[in-house]
Formats: sequence, C-alpha cells, structure tokens
Amino acid sequence: MEVSKALVATATAAELNQAITMSQSKSEAHNAGAARRTTPSGIEIPAVATAAMRRGPDDSAPGEYPFTRGIFEDGYRGRLWTFRQYSGFGSAEESNERYRFLLERGQTGLSVALDLPTQCGYDPIDPMARSEVGKVGVSISNLSDMETLFRDIDLAKVSTSFTINGTAAMIFAMYLAAADKAGVPRAKLTGTIQNDILKEYVARGTWIFPVRPALRLVADSIVYANQESPRFNPISIAGAHVRDAGSSAVEEMGFTLANGLAYVDELLSRGADLERFAQSLSLFFYVHMNFFEEVAKFRAARRLWARLMKERYGARTERAQQFRFGVVCGGSSLTAAQPYNNVVRVAVETMAATLGGAQSIFTCAYDEAFQLPTEQSAELALRTQQVIAYESGIADSVDPLGGSHYVEYLTDEMEVAIEGVIKEIADYGGVVKAIEDGYLQRRIARSAHERKSRVDSGESVVVGVNRFRNETENKTVGEVFESRASTAAEVLRKYEKIRDERDAAAAERSLATLDKAARDHSENLMPYLVDCCHAYVTVGEMVERLKQQWGEFVEPVKL
Repeated sequence: MEVSKALVATATAAELNQAITMSQSKSEAHNAGAARRTTPSGIEIPAVATAAMRRGPDDSAPGEYPFTRGIFEDGYRGRLWTFRQYSGFGSAEESNERYRFLLERGQTGLSVALDLPTQCGYDPIDPMARSEVGKVGVSISNLSDMETLFRDIDLAKVSTSFTINGTAAMIFAMYLAAADKAGVPRAKLTGTIQNDILKEYVARGTWIFPVRPALRLVADSIVYANQESPRFNPISIAGAHVRDAGSSAVEEMGFTLANGLAYVDELLSRGADLERFAQSLSLFFYVHMNFFEEVAKFRAARRLWARLMKERYGARTERAQQFRFGVVCGGSSLTAAQPYNNVVRVAVETMAATLGGAQSIFTCAYDEAFQLPTEQSAELALRTQQVIAYESGIADSVDPLGGSHYVEYLTDEMEVAIEGVIKEIADYGGVVKAIEDGYLQRRIARSAHERKSRVDSGESVVVGVNRFRNETENKTVGEVFESRASTAAEVLRKYEKIRDERDAAAAERSLATLDKAARDHSENLMPYLVDCCHAYVTVGEMVERLKQQWGEFVEPVKL
C-alpha cells in the first residue's frame, strides 16, 4: 500500500518536534545536576546548545553585511589563505637563505622577524644592542640590509609581512626604497606592516616615543601607503601580543578593536578619507586551544567591527566595513615540555583559524618554545597548513560551522562581551588615557596572573606540563638550531662599511629635512623617511633625530 509523501513528512516533523522537546528536557535536567563550565573567557558553556539560546537571528550569507560568515561569498573556494612562516635571524644574508628555502617549498608569503635592536631603534653598533644583534630576528639597520634580505625575491610577486611597531615607519620606508632600487612599482607591493604602536605600550614593550607623536607616525604611514602603495596594508592592529601577555579571548578582541577605533579617530582628525583608509586596515591575532571559543571570537569580531564601521562612522562600502585578519597558530600555547605535542596544538589552532575565516596564517614550529626553528621544524609547520588546506576538506564549504547552535550561541555571547570591554575603555576616557595612566597594563597583568594560577593549580589542563607528565622523557628533541658566533661581527663590519662609503653630506641633509618636518605637525613624515633611507641613513639615526623632538615614553606602571 502506497503512503503519501505529505503524510510521511507530517509524521516525520511530529516525531522530530517530540525528539527535540525530549532532548531539551533531558538537557535541562542534566544542566541542573552538572558542574558549571565556562570558556577561558568566562562564557557559560551549555551541556547542549539549542536554537532558543540565540540572541537574535542573523541570516546573512557569506560576503554580506555584517559578514558573520566571512567577508568572501566563496570563502576559500575562490582563494586559500596566505601561508606564512614567521622567520628571520642573524644577518640579512642568513635570513634571505631561509626565505628562499621556504618559498621553494610552497610558502606563499613572507613574515619577517626583526631583532630587538631594530625593533627598539638601536643600530647594531650601539652598546645597548651589541648582545642582541640577530638573536630573535634579523638585523636590519639600513637600505643595504633590506636589499640583501630580499635578494633574488621578486617583491612584485611575494606578499611580505613585517612584525615591527616602534620603528615601523622607518622599516616601511626602507621597504619602499628597496622596491624603488629594484625597479618594482610601489603600486605592485602587497603585504602588511604591523605598525600597531598602541598595543606595544600595554603588552609587548618595543615602544620608543610618547603615545601621541607615535600615533602621528602611524597615521602618516597609513595615509602615505594609501597614496603610494594601495595594495599594501600599512597597519595590522594586533591582539596577538595582548593575548600572549595574558588576556582572555574576549579581552584580546575588546582591546584590539578599541585600539582600532582609536586609529580611525586619529585618521579622521587628520582629514583622511574613511572609505579609502578603512579598506587598508587589517588585524592580527593569536589562536589558542579552546577550539570553539576561538572560532566564535573571529565570527563575533567580524560582525561587531562591520557594525561599528557602518553605524558609528558611516562607512558605506563593504570593503570599508570588512574585518580582514591574519593569525599566529602557536605562541604561549606551546610548551617546552613534551614539545612534539606542539605539532598537535598547532594543527588544532590552524583548524580553528580556518573555520573562523582567517585571510593569512602562520604556523609556529614545535620547537619555538625553546629555540629558533630549524629548517626541518619550519618545514613541518608549513606542511601542517598544506595538509589542512589540501587534504582535510575544510576549505570546500564556506563557514561550515555556521548554523551550529553552539557556535552561534558562542558568537552571540562573545560579541556582547567584546562590546562590553570596548565600552569599559571608552568610559575610562579612551585608549590613550588608559595607556598613559597604566590602566590597561594593570588589567592585562591581572589576567596573566589569573591564567598562570589556573595552570599552576591544575584547573586549566596543559598536557605534559601539569598532567600526563613523563619524568623519564628524552630531553633531546630532534635537530638543534645553532646560530653562528660570527654573525654579530659580520653585521657590524657591514654596518661600518655602509657608513664609510655612503654620501655623508646627503645623509645629513636628509636628516636635517626630517628634523624640520617633524616640527610641523601638519607634515607627513613618510616622504622624508623614504629620502633618508635612499641616502642610507640608519634606523638608529632616524630614531635619534626624532627623539630630540619628541622625547621617549616613560612606563607608568610599577609592578
């Protein structure tokens, strides 16, 4: 006997509704007797999430405002994320060799690590710099170093990211000068320079100048890049270091978006075109190990940023509303104990980043908790991305977790919590005041202490550290990176040679012109910095000339 399709459908719907009701009843009973669980940010985790937990409908499609499901309608089907590895050590020659090694193995973008002297504005000859030359990144003090760093690499074809902040304007100027020398049109340059000085004051520490003149340099570089190299992102507003300094995922996003709004306000006060500069703003984050919270934080921040840009500032175009971001997978989540576990951690974090819709990813090597990566460990980190991209199927469907009751619930809750952090900072008087008073620094320090206490007590499990330890484990881990003892001496010899051979009069003229321009707040300093770079003026010389004008930042926090 044939049964009508309508009757089957009716019966199926009735059975489904009954099953949902029974499931909800069981869930409520289970929740009543179960211990309360929260994400690391303190958001309550339901034992079973339901549609009723949503704060409101969001039926937008990928590529549609407010971009909850991603900024591209075809996700990674149109284009995969950029594969990067954070790399740089020793001399420009050594780092150039590593870059070419990674590019030959399928890396699609470069991410330049610079040593602490370069980041803090000291030349390698400075007594403050001698012991740190080339230690945690590559030493770059002048245009000759930049030319060597990218020797045999086509700047028109490779996307380059620089993690640099205090001296970002100088390094960006040097990159432009290197492109000029190589005959590469500036309009063809792609990549990002971090250039987020606000988070340096609260988390990372490579600040140089007081907050307000430092903001001027950031604004100058953004405006100049929009005119000269429109495909190059002149800022990457970075929550990454805030997170690794101890903040939760909610605080990471809240502080970062608050900093982003401060940059928007600064640019608007200088008469910059919102629709133009907003398209070049990018953001940068760490991914940690609570998988679903990490996915949700990106979805929530993407929606909130779009809403702020549209409703607060009146951004009309979609590109001016969009939240473009890159991530690091690994960082403070890596452990020196049982370091091969880090391979798994980085893979989990990379999956969270892709499911959150990242545009650029760099994966840390498993040995970065205790040494610079070797070629073998760096290649394995790159292969992690490639396996996920080409074998897992993760890139085949856009926002595949969209519609999950739990992910949508977390997205909603994260958005509310992030907006609360932004309001807290605004109520205090804004980001600049909160930095100058030390308010944000103290807040992050408290969060770091709380996180460390949870690990020490065992409340937060870290495999191999506070649970499942193996006291008899072999402490020898694969290949060991060995830096050359002669590197610092070679860097110094090259530095002295450039200083001896350059046109000293031209160098001094360019510095004098920079000095004069710095006295006029209406002047954009970038053209003068580029001129200095073409004259082979060093980073330290440019910084010292500006210090004479602006002084140095004094840390307000005593811990």
